[in-house]
Amino acid sequence: MSHKHLLKVIILGDNFVGKTSLANRYVLKTFTGLYKATIGVDFSSMKIIVNSRVITMQLWDTAGQERWHSLGNAFYRGTDCCVLVFDVTNPQSFENLQMWYAEFLILANPRNRENFPFVVLGNKVDLENRRVSKQQAEQWCEVKHIPYFETSAKDGLNVKQAFLELAEKATQQMEEDLVTPDFPDVIKLDQKSDKRKKCNCN
Repeated sequence: MSHKHLLKVIILGDNFVGKTSLANRYVLKTFTGLYKATIGVDFSSMKIIVNSRVITMQLWDTAGQERWHSLGNAFYRGTDCCVLVFDVTNPQSFENLQMWYAEFLILANPRNRENFPFVVLGNKVDLENRRVSKQQAEQWCEVKHIPYFETSAKDGLNVKQAFLELAEKATQQMEEDLVTPDFPDVIKLDQKSDKRKKCNCN
C-alpha cells in the first residue's frame, strides 16, 4: 500500500436530485433534510483502498443550475471518473441524463471516451412517489455500458458500493492508460536503420 493515487470524481445532475446529500453520505456518513443550493462547486475527499493501493477520491459536487454550465470546462478538465445522478421521483431529471452525459464528454474530452468510468445513481428510492422505473434506468445504462445503482442518501442504500465500484473502474483505467503508448510505433524506422548497417559495400 505504498502507492497513492488521486482520483478526481465529478458529480453531475439536475438541481435537487441529491448530489450534495450523496457526497455527504459517502464522505461524512451524514444526512440532512435541509436543502442548500451548491454555488459553483463544493469539494470533499475520501481515502479508500483499491487493489492494495491507497486511493484519495476528490469529489467535485457541481451545481445543477443552468447558469453554472459556462464554468464546466474548468471543472471537468482532468476528471478521472464521473457520477451521473437523477431523482427517481422526477422524470425530467432522468431525461436530462443524456444532456449531462453528452456535455461531460464534450467538455472533459477524455482520452478513452468508450471506456471512461461512469456510474449512474437513481437517488431518493426511499420516497414513495416514484415515477422512473428501475427498468427504464437500467435500459438507458445498458446501452452505454454504465453501471447503475439505486440509492438513498437518506438511508445510505448502495452509496458506498457505487463509489467503490467507480473507484475500481477508474483505477483500472488509469493502469491501462499507463501501459498504452501515446506515440506511434517506430519499429519500421529501426528496421530501415538496421538494413543500412548491414549493407555490404565491397
